[in-house]
Amino acid sequence: MEGTLNIVIRSLGALVILFVLARVRGKKQISQLSFFEYVTGITLGELAGFMSTELEAHYFHGLAAILIWTLIPLWIEKLTLHSKWLRWLFEGKETVLIDKGKIIDKNLLKEHLTIDELLEELRKKNTFRVADVEFATLEPSGEVSVMLKKGNQPLTPNDIKLPVKAVHSPHTLIQDGELMDDTLAKIGVTREWVLKELDKLNLTLDQVFFGQLDTDGGLYIDLYNDEADSVQTATKDTLLEAMQACEAELLKYRDASAPPKDDMKKYARQAERLKQLIAGMTPDESR
Repeated sequence: MEGTLNIVIRSLGALVILFVLARVRGKKQISQLSFFEYVTGITLGELAGFMSTELEAHYFHGLAAILIWTLIPLWIEKLTLHSKWLRWLFEGKETVLIDKGKIIDKNLLKEHLTIDELLEELRKKNTFRVADVEFATLEPSGEVSVMLKKGNQPLTPNDIKLPVKAVHSPHTLIQDGELMDDTLAKIGVTREWVLKELDKLNLTLDQVFFGQLDTDGGLYIDLYNDEADSVQTATKDTLLEAMQACEAELLKYRDASAPPKDDMKKYARQAERLKQLIAGMTPDESR
């Protein structure tokens, strides 16, 4: 019984020590492990297990070993922030796996990757054809980064010259059925406005589990009742953006070479109608 109690106490002590040292090392130790950090993490785990169960060993000897295996790598990590050569030495370099759509066989062999493993990594990036890939690299963290060829990249607002406005983080107004007064004061929204918006939806504050205000003025409401659907209030800006996106799609089809001429004219007419509607809804900036 005494031995069991001793193991419990030593284990709790090792757990606390590892937790404190992990906080000192920072979040990178958890999210992005280089080879050096991987080896360090395994060793620290082994030392913690040794401290917990080896009753004949001196506890503070294990503590000293853990401190060395934590502080020395931390010191090396600080040095690598200022030296590219040290970063290459301790963390490694990225390896090109695909260049201009061609698989670099020798680099696959160098990194001990099979073609099946490469294809698996591409599928994780929603890429199923090697021919669609312009460039792919194996990062020091072990993750494969993929850049698609220009013609296979998703369409963005910049590609079709669609104006977009800046987006900021949303604000939580209601949490657990309570209004967040600090947030309301910070963004200049009154309690009365929130309650009025809820009243429009035939809701009361005690029915709302979570409420969030988007940057475009839309209000997202999630209810305590799990069977009820969440509510997202529409805004004029949201409608305008949807109409502008539709107009851009119609113009894209109009300019395509595949549709018959009659369809191209139809797309052009609908795009013009949308353009007129958007102009009527857009405020005059000169006023």
